Parts: sequence; structure tokens; C-alpha cells
Amino acid sequence: MTMTHVSISDRVFVKNFAMLLGVLVAMTFVLFVLAQMVAAQLPTEDTAELLAKKDALVERISPVGQLVVAGGSGSTGGTTQVASAAVDGKATYDTTCAVCHVAGVAGAPKFGDKAAWAPRIAQGIDTLYQHAINGFQGTVGFMPAKGGNASLADDAVKAAVDHMVKESQ
Repeated sequence: MTMTHVSISDRVFVKNFAMLLGVLVAMTFVLFVLAQMVAAQLPTEDTAELLAKKDALVERISPVGQLVVAGGSGSTGGTTQVASAAVDGKATYDTTCAVCHVAGVAGAPKFGDKAAWAPRIAQGIDTLYQHAINGFQGTVGFMPAKGGNASLADDAVKAAVDHMVKESQ
């Protein structure tokens, strides 16, 4: 008798499961048809219209002026690098480098931590400049090129390195 009882409950389960699957398939089909109907109602734009919108956007967000430094022509076509005499290493550190070097993010040696800076300083200042400008992947962490600020001039990065080294010796 138990075999018949189990067999009946199995049939009921299979029947209910099949009905549930059927309802889910029907709902999926209905949602697909509705999505197609909604998509058909949306306005379509051709490539020329999209390019015109892109050009208008680029024009709206383009710079309104250009920085010219110490007799430069202003047509450098990219970021303007300030003369090294005017570079303030502390200001560069405060605006870019401190983000990681205050808390030691991504293995960055903390500002003023003599023990963490000593092996790096021992590699030589040119190596530190190279790692700061071009980026570096070490065993403990990584240094993004120019601290993640690609618009920094090499002289600004060097001045920031000099500032950190001076305060960490």
C-alpha cells in the first residue's frame, strides 16, 4: 500500500511541477512579446543623427580656454607642463600623492615612515622618479603611473618624490 501512496504523491508532484514550468514558459513568452512591442514603439535614430549628437556633446564639454606657460605657444595639443622652477612638490603631494601615501593604500609607504622609505631611498632617486612617473608593480603593492593623475608633468612628480623623500629620511 505504501508503494501506491508514494506513487500517487509522485504523480501529483510531477503534475504540479509541469504546470509550474508551463506557467513560467508562458510568462517568459508574454514578457518577450511585450518587450518587442515596447522596443518597436521607441524612436530609431540613424547613424548621422547619433554622430551629430556626439559632435554637439563634444563641443559642449570642450575647454573654453587654454593655458599658456612662460612663452609657450598654447598649441601643445595636450597637457601643459609647468617649468620645473615653479613646481611645488608639497602641493603635488597634497593634491595627488597623499591619497595613498597618508594611509598606505596599495602598499604605498606612508609619508614620513623612515623604515618603509629606507629600502626605496636606497635604490636611488632616479629609480624612485622612474617608478613614480611610469608606475611600478612591487611585491607588496603597486604604484600607478604619476599617482593615477596622467596630467601631471614629470617635473611635478619628481618634486613630489623629492618632498616625500626629504620628509622620510
